[in-house]
Amino acid sequence: MKKIIQSKLLLFFTFFLGGMQFFSQAQDTTSTNVTKTTTTTTTTWYTEPWVWVVGAAIFIIILVLIFRGNNSSTKEVSRSTTIVRDDS
Repeated sequence: MKKIIQSKLLLFFTFFLGGMQFFSQAQDTTSTNVTKTTTTTTTTWYTEPWVWVVGAAIFIIILVLIFRGNNSSTKEVSRSTTIVRDDS
């Protein structure tokens, strides 16, 4: 008796899960075709004009700092005097 109930329950769950799978697959289809086209444009970093402007400004600043040198108008002169005593 127990085996008959188990086999009936197994048969019921098999048909139940099969029916659920059938209905879930039926919901998956659509009657309209949708075509989506995407266009992707990629640009490289060195083709942007702002990159060249910033790069040129940094280059000019570096050149000015290198060739400026030490053009200070006040020149400091340090003198040192050494006194040596001869204790003889």
